[in-house]
Amino acid sequence: MTQKAIIPPLPSGLTSAEAAERLRRFGPNALPEDGGPGFLRLLVEVLTEPMLLLLIVAAALYLALGDLGEGAMLAFFALVTIALVIYQRRRSENALAALKAMAAPDARVIRDGERRIVPAAAIVPGDLIVIEEGERLPADAALVSATQLVVDESLLTGESVPVRKRPAEPDESAAEPGGDDKPFVWSGTLALRGHGRAEVTATGARTRAGSIGASLATIVQEKTRLEVSVGRIVRIFEPSASPSAWR
Repeated sequence: MTQKAIIPPLPSGLTSAEAAERLRRFGPNALPEDGGPGFLRLLVEVLTEPMLLLLIVAAALYLALGDLGEGAMLAFFALVTIALVIYQRRRSENALAALKAMAAPDARVIRDGERRIVPAAAIVPGDLIVIEEGERLPADAALVSATQLVVDESLLTGESVPVRKRPAEPDESAAEPGGDDKPFVWSGTLALRGHGRAEVTATGARTRAGSIGASLATIVQEKTRLEVSVGRIVRIFEPSASPSAWR
């Protein structure tokens, strides 16, 4: 994925008309929706898992046969298992929400030759953004100017050591995040010190953080071999394992 500027930078930034046209063209600067199932749908999916069905059926059989102790114990284990599975599923689905929470709500831009504060979702490729100390970057961008700018890129690299930044050279291609003296900044990273200006090169799902969010949104939970095998056993024995078959 290239991160080179789409349109040459303008010293006075974009005009309001240009920004509006690019917003229609590229869409809002926002991460994709996670698209995960709601709680009720997730609960139904969990309750239809073969391993849980087998446990529930076994508990029902014990209760039907009058063994309240064994039936209650199995029912308790089934409830605990359901709660743990739902917790783990929701935890993985919340990863995208946590990534969205790292996004900057507003951004400083140069438009029509003036400095403005606009919603981060309105940032477009070609915008000239102003980077100040203590602010999160609203999009991927190439530095036009930088004064003692130091950025925390641990969101993308996992490295806790901040990195120094410098202005980009003409026609310089983007490198990977991490490492000192690179001229590119990335959406969601944090400016720890210094200030600068940068031309936006990518927004929304086209940013590095956006590509991570898109991957999280398309994760498919696959069944393990054990779950597949147990599912086959349950489908074979479930009709004859109902309490009515024991009467």
